[in-house]
Amino acid sequence: MKRLSTSVTMLLVAALYLGAALLVNNAYHQLIFTLVLVWACFGLSWNMLSGYTGLVSFGHAAFFGLGAYSAVLGQVYLGLSPWVMLPLAGVIGAVAGVLVGLPTFRLRGHYFALAMLAYPLALLYVFEWLGLQEMTFPMQRENPGLYMQFADRHYYTVIGLVMLLVFVQITLYVERTRFGMALIAIKQNEAAAEAAGIDTLRWKLRAIALSGAIAGATGAFYAVVLLVVTPVSVFGMLVSAQALTVSMFGGVGSVWGPIIGAAILVPLGEILHAELGATYPGIQGVILGVAIIAVILMAPEGVFWKLRDGWQRRKATAAASLGSAAPNSPTPPTPLLRPIPTASSAATDIILDVQSVSRSFGGLKAVQNVSFSVRRGMILGIIGPNGAGKTTLFNLLNGFLRPDTGKVIVNGVDMAGRKPHVLCAAGVGRTFQVMRPFMRLTVAQNVKIGAYVRAGDEARAEALTQQAIARVGLSDCANKVAALLTTRELRLMELARAVAGQPELLLLDETLAGLGHGEVDDIVNAIRALSAEGITVVIIEHTMQTMVRLVDEFLVLDHGQVLTRGDPQAITQDPQVVQAYLGKKWSAQHAA
Repeated sequence: MKRLSTSVTMLLVAALYLGAALLVNNAYHQLIFTLVLVWACFGLSWNMLSGYTGLVSFGHAAFFGLGAYSAVLGQVYLGLSPWVMLPLAGVIGAVAGVLVGLPTFRLRGHYFALAMLAYPLALLYVFEWLGLQEMTFPMQRENPGLYMQFADRHYYTVIGLVMLLVFVQITLYVERTRFGMALIAIKQNEAAAEAAGIDTLRWKLRAIALSGAIAGATGAFYAVVLLVVTPVSVFGMLVSAQALTVSMFGGVGSVWGPIIGAAILVPLGEILHAELGATYPGIQGVILGVAIIAVILMAPEGVFWKLRDGWQRRKATAAASLGSAAPNSPTPPTPLLRPIPTASSAATDIILDVQSVSRSFGGLKAVQNVSFSVRRGMILGIIGPNGAGKTTLFNLLNGFLRPDTGKVIVNGVDMAGRKPHVLCAAGVGRTFQVMRPFMRLTVAQNVKIGAYVRAGDEARAEALTQQAIARVGLSDCANKVAALLTTRELRLMELARAVAGQPELLLLDETLAGLGHGEVDDIVNAIRALSAEGITVVIIEHTMQTMVRLVDEFLVLDHGQVLTRGDPQAITQDPQVVQAYLGKKWSAQHAA
């Protein structure tokens, strides 16, 4: 229903826009109507990569310019019609996107943004060096429609509107599939996305290929509209800045954002350029700069999100006031989803075997020759003082760090050094000491991201999502946005996201941190229920009173080495553990 309403709204807006454009006869004003569509399309291209993944690109003019030059060169040297060159320019943009993404995705943050800036600047000088400073489309007196050379410029607006609607539908499709969910997860927390089973490099390459395709086709159409192409007009810094600005102003990560930004900023900039350009050269650049400053100060994520968040807050306040009087209904028990292993099999079946694992950071030996095994179905607690190497060990177990030496054998296969998404697919789930929710998504959407690693289609992903949410007792919060959750709910949601991938082994890193006494019991009960269903649990935690009641065995680390291992009673009375971690005061208070 939501998808249908969005599509209907988009068609109504398109019809109104086309009606207004058809009423305009002034050639320059008609050109502005077409340019709004061009920059909206280009904004959607930038948004496909940067808006959804959070990797800011200053280099989208590279794809735009390649599309523009391919259109004019294709007609000049091969006699190809723009009707052929538009889709071909999209293919060229997609290939360029992959070629750019393969080396550049190794970078993060501002390094990525600056590296992207190098591509259009390099292409600008290459095309100038090739002697292509100004390329003009040959005039076609016969069959001008075949070469998109219309006497009535309203046709360009129609073509631009059709292109925009196509790109909008592509964006909407991406948003509602695992493609879009993967990109949003990468944007909000790439580490959590990897841990949930998302191959982040593969999805980012798909995003930049699709983004490059849209930019290439848009650049080709832009060249056809203007009939002339120069390196500065298609590869210049202002071109990339235009795409970035209309998206940021309207709202990144939304199909409506680039459209809103283009509809406001393009006419404003063009009209001011026409009226004041002779007196104040570069007025368009000034307008773009002012727009960026205004957005940063007043609506950092754009106009669309500012309006939507305000609307949702009002709805949430109204819903809370209506629902405060209604009693909370208990979550119904959930049937077991996995067979409970027998006692004999649990005692002999090793699911995780860590052999002589070490990791150093310069001169610091964070983990030294650590070896231990975990039986299927047990709960193993890893304890030790701060700096003992517990979280580093977890990062070695699920692929965020590569061990210098040693093996991490999961179900008989050495997985040392494999990527987190590979380990997730192999049955290893993970939560984090510092919670890593996808804040703009609902609980159900957060959990669904974790389900994709096991789901072959959307229906299966939905089923696994609902089961996982019910298993941890969060069914009443399924449609609540993560940003509005309490710490307890966030912890349970992270647990559900890990469980949705149907793991055999769960690595829980201080999942009780920040919780009150009653809230701790909720998490502990959820962990016990998961263990009863056959999931093996390895947990790091400092709350010893709770850990003693929860785990089957303790593994004690100190200075990156295994100090000892044993059942809770033996460990809490071990003099080495008391001296290194528990302290004599704790031992005296909890002596039998």
